[in-house]
Amino acid sequence: MNEHDYNAGSIKILRGLEAVRKRPGMYIGSTGSAGLHHLINEIVDNSVDEATGGFCDWVKIEISDGSVVTIEDNGRGIPVDEHPEEHKSALEVVMTDLHAGAKFSQTTYKVSGGLHGVGASVVNALSEWLEVYVKRDGEVYYQKYERGIPVTSVKIVGKSDGSGTKTIFRPDFEIFRTIEFDRKIVEHRLMELAFLNKKLTIEFVDSREEEPYRKIFHYEGGIIEFVNHLSKSAKHIIEKPLYFLGKKNGVEMECAFTYTNNYDENLVAFVNNINTVEGGTHVTAFHWSLTRITNDFARRLGVLKKNVDNFKGTDTREGLVAVLSIKVPEPQFEGQTKAKLGNEEVTDVVNSIMQDKLPEILELEQKGLKKILERISQSAAARVASRKAREMIRRKSALENTSLPGKLADCTMSGKERSEIFIVEGDSAGGSAKQGRDRNLQAILPLRGKILNVEKAGMEKLLKNEQINNIIVALGTNIGEDFDVSKLRYDRIIIMTDADVDGAHIRTLLLTLFYRYMRPILEEGKVYSAMPPLYRIGYGKNHKYAYSEEELKSIISDLNEKNQRFDVQRYKGLGEMNPSQLWETTMNPDARKIMKIEIEDAEYANDIFRILMGSDVESRRDFITRHALKATNIDV
Repeated sequence: MNEHDYNAGSIKILRGLEAVRKRPGMYIGSTGSAGLHHLINEIVDNSVDEATGGFCDWVKIEISDGSVVTIEDNGRGIPVDEHPEEHKSALEVVMTDLHAGAKFSQTTYKVSGGLHGVGASVVNALSEWLEVYVKRDGEVYYQKYERGIPVTSVKIVGKSDGSGTKTIFRPDFEIFRTIEFDRKIVEHRLMELAFLNKKLTIEFVDSREEEPYRKIFHYEGGIIEFVNHLSKSAKHIIEKPLYFLGKKNGVEMECAFTYTNNYDENLVAFVNNINTVEGGTHVTAFHWSLTRITNDFARRLGVLKKNVDNFKGTDTREGLVAVLSIKVPEPQFEGQTKAKLGNEEVTDVVNSIMQDKLPEILELEQKGLKKILERISQSAAARVASRKAREMIRRKSALENTSLPGKLADCTMSGKERSEIFIVEGDSAGGSAKQGRDRNLQAILPLRGKILNVEKAGMEKLLKNEQINNIIVALGTNIGEDFDVSKLRYDRIIIMTDADVDGAHIRTLLLTLFYRYMRPILEEGKVYSAMPPLYRIGYGKNHKYAYSEEELKSIISDLNEKNQRFDVQRYKGLGEMNPSQLWETTMNPDARKIMKIEIEDAEYANDIFRILMGSDVESRRDFITRHALKATNIDV
């Protein structure tokens, strides 16, 4: 191709929904699991917008065999009459036009999660097929589409004595890496919506199993119940959550919060029922006002003396569990997946409502206020105590001097590109890994046993732990307030543990450390888990490795068919492999299998870490009971 080949014919125009199918990630974030589940969210959000407007109080979601999803509500039903500009049914316009919908008109919806107006049409474009039934004016209307293209006209198929919309679709296997929905992810989002809309009943059915799973979500207590749910596994500092509601300049703010003995903050923020997982102006304003008001009370009550510095934001947020829900007429989200709010005017509104409402609540709850200030004072004291420990870490930082952990066998290549560090369980496996590695690219840090469970320990105790110190210094990022992902010394962090219960526990402890104190390395896809083989099958002068029971059975079956004699070695741990075997199976970038650790649902991940690593034994026992049959590779 040369400069003369670039002409008007090189300019491609994507008509209708072609752009969505060509670049789906621009509209739903990804073609992985997160994007797949976003399809359900888009349709459900339309029903919830009806509920927010007072036109709907029931939504049903069902997942059937073949990943078929049915979403039905008793709202007003999508209009079906002829659109005055397009001269075809408004239903077809909504389902096939990328920027069509009632969300653009505040006369129809005062607030809406579907700002971009592309939800239904995007789901349609990314579905193998989609059907819509609309109940309006005593009739049932129907239209079917295939990959976004109508294959029938809008037609009447029956009579109805109610109103509403039912959407049935099957995600397109040509678009998504998987079309298998995870019940827990769907269930979690539906539960959030029910908490946020206390007059709404959401029915969920998963009929993919022989005995269908059914659950009804309805919470009269709204976000107060939500806070109780989020903090159920922790010890509460105050008896019940504090709650306030305010409205200014068309923006409505609702907030409930409590304090617990946990070390981290658990703030869940929503804009028009959309979970803004990356925060935004509303979260920034909430944090600022909370810190300012807390300091005002602490000064007035003598908790903070004249010669003592104010509490910092990290102090006021430690142990905080809060739900913040705001309704904005014209939200400006960053990206179609609406992960972050950008409206600057929301900052002033949230600050104003907080300054009006929060002091009133705290004045009425003097007993609770005293306990909150005591909790924050403890956080401030711990912060000061841990500062010295952090300074020690900073002084030892690999980017400031060469004082790396003695057990670390660093790689020789300068720069981060393609370099990787293996965090290895045990000195024995660490020794084999050091001998078998590519010294140019691969660093090895052996662990001696299990590291501290940081879910149950504060920053001060964490920084006194030698093994965690070694990890922090080796990675070079520091931790907590001083964490800087740009200083990560390696391109990949690979956790390499035995394929048994203890190995899984060590991996979970490490992931808890990363999630709680170094989350950007997970968000940027820097963390992986090695996948060592479970078996070595030797036959003649040859051998194969099996990474699962199914793979072992397949190899044995194939050898039996060939009447080939063989022997099977079960690897109980990495230490049983010699350096060449460890390189061949687990470390060689050209042949190994590694699993990338990603956060697809931050709030769900947060709950799982609390359950698995927290202090609530009952929640953990319940989790283990429900998932016991899914466990694999457990030695007995």
